[in-house]
Amino acid sequence: MLLVLLTGMPVILLNMLLQSWVSIGCIRFYIKRFHQREGMFAGVLALFGIIIIVLMGNLLQILLWGMLFLWLGEFSTLKEAVYHSGVNFATLGYGDIVMSPQWKLLGPLEAVNGALMIGLSGASMLAVLQHHIRKQIGQIK
Repeated sequence: MLLVLLTGMPVILLNMLLQSWVSIGCIRFYIKRFHQREGMFAGVLALFGIIIIVLMGNLLQILLWGMLFLWLGEFSTLKEAVYHSGVNFATLGYGDIVMSPQWKLLGPLEAVNGALMIGLSGASMLAVLQHHIRKQIGQIK
């Protein structure tokens, strides 16, 4: 179990770093391109841009876990490793593909990581939406 934690924690830390970078990138994207714009269309474009950014960040995190699984020899192809990673990261838990007993605990570890990172992605989108709504009703200049 300690080996699983020592193997999974660096990936979790890298994902946290990547998600932090993505979250700050979302804020910078919004401020640079949409902070001064008003109207529904500007809000839709801003939110759409933020969704694309966080989606790419989450997909990169899934790829990172998949590459770990491939490196550990759990899967023979990157496609299979990324599929399994996506199922874990999104906490779907299909169970159609399982890892060896030695590395099986990486699945729940990735699921916890995914739940936290997807939650932070949602928070980034909500922050932009709330700011835009407040601006529209005149609370922010």
